[in-house]
Amino acid sequence: MRGIARLARELGVSTATVSRALNGNPNVNEATRQKVLEAAQRLGYAANQAARSLAQGVTHSVGFMIELDQESTTSTDYFFMGVVEGMQAVLAAHGLDLLVLPCAKSQDNFTFLQRFVSRGAVDGLILAETRRIDRRIDLLKSSDIPFVTLGRSDSGSGYSWIDLDFEGVMATAVERLVRLGHRRIAVTVPSNDANYGAIFAQAYRDNLARHGLDFDEALVFPTRRREDDGDSIVDGILDRPDPATAIILFYEVTAIGIYRRLAERGLKPGRDLSIIGFRREESVRFLMPQVTCFQMSLQDLGTAAARALLAQMPMTVRAFPSGIVQSRVPLSLVPGESDGPVCLREG
Repeated sequence: MRGIARLARELGVSTATVSRALNGNPNVNEATRQKVLEAAQRLGYAANQAARSLAQGVTHSVGFMIELDQESTTSTDYFFMGVVEGMQAVLAAHGLDLLVLPCAKSQDNFTFLQRFVSRGAVDGLILAETRRIDRRIDLLKSSDIPFVTLGRSDSGSGYSWIDLDFEGVMATAVERLVRLGHRRIAVTVPSNDANYGAIFAQAYRDNLARHGLDFDEALVFPTRRREDDGDSIVDGILDRPDPATAIILFYEVTAIGIYRRLAERGLKPGRDLSIIGFRREESVRFLMPQVTCFQMSLQDLGTAAARALLAQMPMTVRAFPSGIVQSRVPLSLVPGESDGPVCLREG
């Protein structure tokens, strides 16, 4: 049976009384409340959750906006799947649904988000892949919708963000290579416009300077999340009068192409070119020699983002009184055999 009016007629009370009883209104006495609840269960009453949410001004849902392209949708190690798992666990424990809002790279991300904001479709938002200047942040701040970003931005201020510790990764990687005798260190950076690429590149420059090493623009290689970008990188590094002896990869999958091209040239990873990857990915776990890389818990990243959002939402702020959260999640180095001491090549 569906319909609050039918339930009210059955009990001989007003629809307002039934509504207040079902919604836990304190103005309904306990005997009446119990009678309504028992009758609702006996008669199979199903609440219209959409109407109830509209009346209460809440949706009990959180949106997670991500941007998709062909590389991410065909990947066997999609970064955000683990993040979603961590978010979902936290939000579900507080009666909140997680709605993934996928925006195609071909769409304007501001217009895409604006539609959901204007409809009041969610109670809070988590934004991924922030830009250095990101109009979406200004939109959310002006709309008073609780939000958290996965990534930093120069736009706005006084809002919560959770990001990876790109600076810590680069400091560890460069220091490790310098200790191994490397002085010409190349790097790959994302070819998209997400702000994490700029942060990664700046951390690279800063750490070269910290060790007294010169920056060479020719050793910075913009890449996509594709293994075949590694082939041209090897040639670009080695076919120079002053080749690099090591490289730090943003997308570890690039190592597949690098390994392949090194083998074609009769060279070996870790001996003729040292390689350190940013994040351990399933796609390269069987490469030999094993890639030296960093690892982290994607679930922990999602958990941190969800908890930071709950600290901004009126319905959960008491349980998460941390206020504004701005945090970098650390990664730990997992040594492999893809990096080693400088090998002096003849000629």
